Amino acid sequence: MNAEMIVLRLLHIGLGVVWAGAIFFFVLFLEPAVRAAGPDGAKVMKGIQQRHYMTILPVIAGLTLLTGLVLFMRLSAGRAAGWAASPVGMGYSIGGLAAIIAFFIGVFVMRRSALRAGRLSTDMQTAEGDARTALQARVQALQGRARTSAHWVAVLLAFSVGAMAIARYL
Repeated sequence: MNAEMIVLRLLHIGLGVVWAGAIFFFVLFLEPAVRAAGPDGAKVMKGIQQRHYMTILPVIAGLTLLTGLVLFMRLSAGRAAGWAASPVGMGYSIGGLAAIIAFFIGVFVMRRSALRAGRLSTDMQTAEGDARTALQARVQALQGRARTSAHWVAVLLAFSVGAMAIARYL
């Protein structure tokens, strides 16, 4: 194995650990605790957004996918279709596909819903009466959508990690 493959593999695995770990932590611990905190939980989520969690995590996820695709092409020696049909290639292909789907759900459903809910929560602070009630209902719907999509992302990433962990032994 050459130095380029070692660096690519270290980057891919390291970035993947951060991506999956951040999602698992969010789904299993942070989101339930924020929800249980009620209105005070919004302060925590605002702090997370101020630390650019919703910007940094998609970048980490994208770099994970990019390094994975480069590794896939290197390992297949330019014969991706044939190699992907092998047991090892199928393991990496299925794991990679799960990660790609997780990325798109995370960026285009979970992230968008959470950011929109955050903006509406800010608007809700100055709203009164029926407008406030309507905003609150919309925020709760968006939070539910973000929560459900985060769970799907976690499941897909768990499957992806498992598939890639065992792929070379198939």
